Amino acid sequence: MDALVHFLPQVWFVILALFLFLYVLLDGFDLGVGILSLTSSDEARRSLLMTSLGNIWDANETWLVLMGGALFGAFPLAYGTILSALYIPIFMMIFGLIFRAVAFEFREHSDRKFLWNFAFGAGSFIAALGQGFALGSVIEGIEVDEAGHFIGSTWDWLDWRSLLVALTLIQGYVLIGSTYLILKTEGELQKTHFRTAKLAAITTVIGAILITIVTPIVYEAARTRLLSPPLVYIFALIPVLGVVLVGLLLRSLNREEENTPLIWTMLIFLLTFVGLGLIVFPYIIPNQITIYQAAAAPSALVFMLTFIGVLIPIMLFYNIYNYVVFRGKVVGDMYGE
Repeated sequence: MDALVHFLPQVWFVILALFLFLYVLLDGFDLGVGILSLTSSDEARRSLLMTSLGNIWDANETWLVLMGGALFGAFPLAYGTILSALYIPIFMMIFGLIFRAVAFEFREHSDRKFLWNFAFGAGSFIAALGQGFALGSVIEGIEVDEAGHFIGSTWDWLDWRSLLVALTLIQGYVLIGSTYLILKTEGELQKTHFRTAKLAAITTVIGAILITIVTPIVYEAARTRLLSPPLVYIFALIPVLGVVLVGLLLRSLNREEENTPLIWTMLIFLLTFVGLGLIVFPYIIPNQITIYQAAAAPSALVFMLTFIGVLIPIMLFYNIYNYVVFRGKVVGDMYGE
């Protein structure tokens, strides 16, 4: 029984990490495309950007719903503490997602699209900004009492470190959005996003380097963990692999390849998540609450596992089928320009 109590929280930690990764990866390029739509020079280009998302964007957000439900069921203490501490950035995220969803639908039936175009782009930016602040605050740590309840102030999430994480995440979304548009467009629009992808790759790398430098300097617990064997060897390998992947990404962009930039970007995101997971584990709220302290009763975890074990393959199949059916380029009259 003790082994089961120890093992089940680890399983759910991995499941939550999977949900978070799939959400950031899939809805990340949705948000990136939305942010890029703010820079589109005319309505024809903007329409193509939004058409590229028309049949897939709503399915991508289901992973966020699953992650929220799984966190509530598997780690209720962490769910309550995180929502109490991050009420404002989570509200920003939800507001942005609702704003962009409404704008996406209303735009199709509007004769004057300017307002809805701006609402879609601004909603994407606000949602990404809220996610970045939430992620930065969780990594930094949330102030709790001995029972694990939040005891900090409403604005603890707002500081320069969480701002750095938020801006880097936004650049990461722009990067994956650009590589997605390279795959889905052609002609002059595709060339534009080769350029935005290069710029976003550079700014994302700069942000990642700053976060990598700041984290062990500011947070003693992270520094101790990073410098302790055997993890020190793994963490030494991750930056090397990151440099290799970024180099391959930039080479593919310089060669104007269509498929590989998105693949290299996805691998960069995966490598980042692996490194983040190794730093955080076994904490669900870093340096405050472990997954064992926050976990629900073993019977509840097993009960949820039976359902989620069926749901994950169904969701993955649906996402894959969706992308296969709607593969190919988006077309428009402006390609010949």
